[in-house]
Amino acid sequence: MASLRRKNSIALVFLAAAMVVSCSTAQDSQTPPSESTSSSAPMSRAAAAVLTPLTAAALTPPIPVTATDGKVHLAYELFMTNTLAQPLTVRSIEPVSKGVPLQSPIADGLLPWIRVFGASEPTTTLGPGQSALAWMDVVVPSTSEIPEAVEHRISVQVATPIPPLLPAEMTETVARTKVSPESAVVIDPPLNGQNWLDGNGCCGLTAHRGAVSPLDGRLFAPERFAVDYVRLTSDGNLFNGDRTSVDSYPYYGSDVLAVAEGKIVSMVNDLPEQTPGADPVGLTLDQYGGNHVVQDLGNGRFAFYAHLQTGSVPLQVGDNLSAGQVLGKLGNSGNTDAPHLHFHIMDGPDPLASNGLPFEIGSFELTQRIVNQDNLDSVTESGGTAQFAPDVDTGRRSNQMPLTFDVMTYDVGQEGR
Repeated sequence: MASLRRKNSIALVFLAAAMVVSCSTAQDSQTPPSESTSSSAPMSRAAAAVLTPLTAAALTPPIPVTATDGKVHLAYELFMTNTLAQPLTVRSIEPVSKGVPLQSPIADGLLPWIRVFGASEPTTTLGPGQSALAWMDVVVPSTSEIPEAVEHRISVQVATPIPPLLPAEMTETVARTKVSPESAVVIDPPLNGQNWLDGNGCCGLTAHRGAVSPLDGRLFAPERFAVDYVRLTSDGNLFNGDRTSVDSYPYYGSDVLAVAEGKIVSMVNDLPEQTPGADPVGLTLDQYGGNHVVQDLGNGRFAFYAHLQTGSVPLQVGDNLSAGQVLGKLGNSGNTDAPHLHFHIMDGPDPLASNGLPFEIGSFELTQRIVNQDNLDSVTESGGTAQFAPDVDTGRRSNQMPLTFDVMTYDVGQEGR
């Protein structure tokens, strides 16, 4: 729903080192096992524990989803903590399965994918005891190659080595994460017609994916797979005339459609429209979604339709929706700087205190793809004309998730409307 834009640690280390030295010294003073006069069989050693000063764990197990690039995406976040009393720099992250790399390490372009809590500037260096999030998008060619679990080889560098226990550079294998056996829910489109643009979706580090918030003592990523839908004109523009008027956006007031059958569990219908071209101020947390509908799809899945037009929802909490039914009008209420539909699926009824779930749209046509973020910014902010990427595999799609920059045609039937 974003707009379109200490010494104790060292003591523990030295204590561990002292224990290792003590054990080694005691063993060295005895007869080596191979030369022992004992008649008993040699004792096998347990696998040695490995020091990993950077700890990591996934916020939630990834659920595979097939996207419009024809590949399967595992999108999730790693929560990382530097346990040392000195700075630690992350050099690269490589997802692996059973020791085999799933893709090339993230190294040269690592900075945008890591955000350190409390850091005033983007950095890959975690201070003493500091934590960070790393956003992952592990991509495999097909459903037959989805791994059972993902591990992460993370290369780190410390400021003050303590050899041999803590070398200057080391590679840890951490955060073994099981891949969820669940499948992405298949839904109908939430809109109808041509030239609908996914202006802010998975799986790059968009404003949606970056929206991980501390709520009720936990971190939640509700917008992990969220889409901001806007509609291009036939000339490739978003608005005509005054950017600050909702009437300049031809798609303003378009019908918003239920994506599946299910009851309305909450809604807001009376918040005012915002002025396009400006970031709203003074919103409370529960006003960020503006006028909205939350629909229970069953099996722990909830659909969230946000920024609806004031007073446009002709329904009540408890009403049952059918797929394709009009539930409101696309508007510009809440945390928005241009008319759009924010849509996502989540694992609970709270649009913020929940985690985003992947979804696939049953049938649609991929017609174009915006060339890059700079062009999208020009289209949304200064009235520029959309430029489209060459050699895009356009055409009919079944059971796929839109990716950022996709331009689509949704031809929803008239039944239930």
